[in-house]
Amino acid sequence: MYQRITHAMTHTTQGIPFTFKDCSLSAIATGRTAQNLRELRDHLQSVEEGSVYYHFWGGRLRPQFDDPEFNNDFAAWCKHSLRDDVIAERLSVIDPMHFPSLDALRNEVIDMIEERLSERELIPWTVNQDQFSFIRSQIVVFETPRQISVAEELAAVIPQISTSSVYYHFIDARRRTDDGRDDFSNWLNGLEGDFSSVIADLADVDPYFVTLSDLRNQLAKVFSGHFSDTSSAGRV
Repeated sequence: MYQRITHAMTHTTQGIPFTFKDCSLSAIATGRTAQNLRELRDHLQSVEEGSVYYHFWGGRLRPQFDDPEFNNDFAAWCKHSLRDDVIAERLSVIDPMHFPSLDALRNEVIDMIEERLSERELIPWTVNQDQFSFIRSQIVVFETPRQISVAEELAAVIPQISTSSVYYHFIDARRRTDDGRDDFSNWLNGLEGDFSSVIADLADVDPYFVTLSDLRNQLAKVFSGHFSDTSSAGRV
């Protein structure tokens, strides 16, 4: 499974500061490999959910991820190793945010691959060095000294945090928390006052087809639109 070395962030309440965290992903080989679409489909039917998650989201924390042509590893492999532009394009438009579970996302990928298999008489193979390797990951979370105590501070702090912190609090949180919401929304929900409009705007942010830097800018825009930009920059 997708493993983590941390304790899940609990629901916050008034008086509890928001502590920013950073994270990194350690890639772990599953031992599963594929050299063609049929093998890719067969492994997808039984590979652990954490591997599906990694191949859609893990690239966000890889150093080379910078507005790539394809947003998930399956699409990139089909394009660059199988040289199958058709299935690569189909897989590249899948938005995992639109699926209620990783199993539903997995099934969508399998259905697309099976459709493509039915269209082809000859199935392309890759050489061994270009085979698809299924990876799972372990997320390691690091404490940071940065904290904020009031909601208004978010407007000034968000532009300063690392992209890995954005990943942890906005992307990973949706898989980690019981209600499927990001950490900022859960913290705001526990404060005194009505922050429902901010939380609604955060829910409208789709983090998938943008880089983490762009996502950080989108979050900063949401918070600056609701809170004064004269707020302090948080305690360090």
